[in-house]
Amino acid sequence: RLRGQQQEINNLIQRKSAADEENARLKNECSNLNQKFKDKSQELKDTEECAQKKEEQNRLVIKNLEEENKGLNACCADLINDLEKLRKQEAQWRTEESGNDARIKNLETDLAEARVQMKELRSICSSLSSQVAVKQEELSQKNCDVIKAK
Repeated sequence: RLRGQQQEINNLIQRKSAADEENARLKNECSNLNQKFKDKSQELKDTEECAQKKEEQNRLVIKNLEEENKGLNACCADLINDLEKLRKQEAQWRTEESGNDARIKNLETDLAEARVQMKELRSICSSLSSQVAVKQEELSQKNCDVIKAK
């Protein structure tokens, strides 16, 4: 009986020892898992902070790009207005040029007509000069006749 109890005590001691080893192993594993959890929690926190910083940087970049875009849009609007003014000015110049071309043609036509008239007038003038010369000759002859008659 004592021997059976001793055997039972030995078995219980072995079981307690095994349970203590298992408990120590589980505590160690739990400690390791807690450490991994802390590490992963810190990693998650760091990742979230990094993501927040990136998000803030992206917001700033987007804001800056939007501001730059506004400036470029204003610049484009100014350039479009300038281009429209230049197109209107070009159309006005073309109209003026067309009018000037028509006036030049009219002046050239008038000049050609004036040259023809000048030629005709020179011819008339030449003819009249000849007639005057003839009349002067006749007058001179008549003056001589009058002097002879006196």
